[in-house]
Amino acid sequence: MLAEQRQAHILELIRRDGAVRVADLVRNLGVSDMTIRRDLGVLADEGHVQKVHGGATLVAESASYEPSFRAKSTLEQDAKRDIAMAAAPLVEPGTAIGMSAGTTTYAVAGELLDVPGLTVVTNSVHIADLLYLHGRSDQTILLTGGSRTPSDAYVGPLAVNALASIHVDLVFMGVHGMTIETGFTTPNMAEAETDRALVDAGRRLVVVADHTKWGVVGISSIARLDEADILITDGGLESAAVIRLRETVGDLIITDGTPHDRTMG
Repeated sequence: MLAEQRQAHILELIRRDGAVRVADLVRNLGVSDMTIRRDLGVLADEGHVQKVHGGATLVAESASYEPSFRAKSTLEQDAKRDIAMAAAPLVEPGTAIGMSAGTTTYAVAGELLDVPGLTVVTNSVHIADLLYLHGRSDQTILLTGGSRTPSDAYVGPLAVNALASIHVDLVFMGVHGMTIETGFTTPNMAEAETDRALVDAGRRLVVVADHTKWGVVGISSIARLDEADILITDGGLESAAVIRLRETVGDLIITDGTPHDRTMG
């Protein structure tokens, strides 16, 4: 595991539990005490955690913090796979879809490699590469230009202009966070503008987001919750959030074998 991936994993544990102990991280991750302390030092310098004796605690995270694609790819892998498997049946052969950048949308793309006649418009380097290298020869992949973000998305005026004349049947959108008050958000303002252009290009919006995105707020809003025709998430979502989302989004699909499995709101 690379340092960046390890630090993302540690941060996820601190978000979940509120604090971590160095000794526990050494045992669970199989690295040295010095390595863990160095990781915690990096996270503390970036303002995400506060170092305490024997470990670290969570501090309020910046709304503009944007982890890399590689770091995010190590998180909630089972949930993302389940979400992708639930999303794939929404795509029919011969349709045109838009896909925003992100590790969950990347997982969805992996389930679409064998869909015939598919046209995919994306601002994601990784999604374009995956479909181009491993998809069918009758698929058409359109990658927007723009400036590249830490999560390997092309954003900015070039991407927005490219999307202005595009019309697709379905848009799959990954998000950094979602709340009732702020809707779907991202930590990158330029990416928010590009994502909004992608939303405008589609007839229907499908948001794919695991349960850890609930309650997280990025610096810029992409869309209101009620603009999502479908939201696909996993069974780790708390019951209160399920109730609020059923009242707000078009259809709610919850995966992975929980009592709420594939419940439509």
